[in-house]
Amino acid sequence: MSRKPAKTTSASVSVKQATLDLLRVFGIKKVFGNPGSTELPFLSDWPGDIDYVLGLQEASVIGMADGYAQATRNAGFVNLHSAAGVGNALGNIYTAHRNQTPLVITAGQQARSILPLQAFLYAERASEFPRPYVKYSIEPARAEDVPAAIARAYYVAMQPPCGPTFVSVPIDDWTHQTQAIEARSVSREFGPDPSAMKALVTALSASKRPALVVGPGVDRAQAVDLMVRVAEKTRASVWVSPFSARCSFPERHPQFAGFLHASPAQLSDALREHDLVVVIGAPVFTFHVEGHAAIFDGATTIFQITDDADAASVSPVGTSIIATMKPALAMLLEWLPETKRTTPAGRILPPAPQAADPIPVEYLLHALSSAMPGDAVLVEEAPSHRPAMQKFMPMRGQDSFYTMASGGLGYSLPAAVGMALGRPGCRTVCLIGDGSAMYSIQALWTAAQRKLPLTVVVINNAGYGAMRSFSQVMQVRNVPGLDLPGIDFVRIAEGMGCDAVRVSQSSELAPALRRGLAHDGVSLIEVMVDSAVPLLYAPKG
Repeated sequence: MSRKPAKTTSASVSVKQATLDLLRVFGIKKVFGNPGSTELPFLSDWPGDIDYVLGLQEASVIGMADGYAQATRNAGFVNLHSAAGVGNALGNIYTAHRNQTPLVITAGQQARSILPLQAFLYAERASEFPRPYVKYSIEPARAEDVPAAIARAYYVAMQPPCGPTFVSVPIDDWTHQTQAIEARSVSREFGPDPSAMKALVTALSASKRPALVVGPGVDRAQAVDLMVRVAEKTRASVWVSPFSARCSFPERHPQFAGFLHASPAQLSDALREHDLVVVIGAPVFTFHVEGHAAIFDGATTIFQITDDADAASVSPVGTSIIATMKPALAMLLEWLPETKRTTPAGRILPPAPQAADPIPVEYLLHALSSAMPGDAVLVEEAPSHRPAMQKFMPMRGQDSFYTMASGGLGYSLPAAVGMALGRPGCRTVCLIGDGSAMYSIQALWTAAQRKLPLTVVVINNAGYGAMRSFSQVMQVRNVPGLDLPGIDFVRIAEGMGCDAVRVSQSSELAPALRRGLAHDGVSLIEVMVDSAVPLLYAPKG
């Protein structure tokens, strides 16, 4: 006995059409990808109202989408190629996870009918491949379920703490019929526990020398102005958390104390005069080297405000308050009483460095800081030079600075391309080391094709400077693979369609920076610098 099909409340459409309609409602105007055969049905007859951004390698594609998502504060949508493409992308997927960047990553899969035969270009257990660095991962059981899976991936990616999600889609699913999915509204702010906030207010009121440690969560939440008002009301010293990937406090503010080291001993020493430490929008704490953390011995009271329950759960001491930044900081500002504490003095910036040949890195960084437009965005991947950057390139605050929270190279050049796509009205500057640049150099091609307002400054010290530094810190000798002679970044950039120049004398630097920052399109400035690298941490022993 046959049954009549049940009536549906919405029209039947293709899986592809339902997905594209969802993207439009979610405000996703660009799809980043590097196509393969298993993605062709999705890409065929591509609509004119959604921009397809081509990257020449999957790691660059993820980096571009990450930068674009951070610029627009909406999820980046990515389309990768099956298992091989996802494998190429994994390093920057990990970085997106550490950056807490919302991404919806889709990947092609072979046709369902031949999956049991281990077909060419298939992915075995596709949803497990990017774990644990995605918040949600699925290969839907039926073609009809693909749009709903993508919708859920978007909601999960955008929910604090944000992060990447993953959907594997078999090649033949896109043409199947399904029901259109109606997009939903999901709120993203959540407030703190009032009793915990009262305890924090009481502690701040009683403190004689409080410190606020600000992390990237403040800038992600667009809460830097609120953070400044809280700092001024508390009259507390303000430090930046170790390895903060964004600028969450104006670094020329008179209460700005400086940057905390990722060494337990050096961090503890920096905070030892404070009786109360409040960590806002960051872990407690991110360390890079081992050692005794005296800050955890009990003499210092520690509070934390975070939107990341995992970060709260791993904090070894103190009280963690789980909330998004804006409601927490607004409540703190409202409840804090006026204080009679003397406003602490902030750090004193060093004098301008002197020109010399070979060019000192400090001189380059100061010159670049002076030449950059006031609204420029800096995307950085020069880890061996970050201490000098922190001295000679003070950032203005909200939406001014980005780097990789993972420490994995190959992120910042494509991220700068994505940033320039997301903020076409201002100049994006990518400051990158020569070793870092070679991880994703092909991102220049996408930028040049689109004539983006991007200037890339390559600090060329002919090697992996961070590794040189660490080899000294760890007192190891004769380490191979630290030198990178013979790379010509000017020729590489010109071959991809960029304007490019090499600077080897300090007298050439200022004119080259002025020209490059004013160039209509993509410019690259390769700066040959002194190969000496400062120590990032104190030597062992």
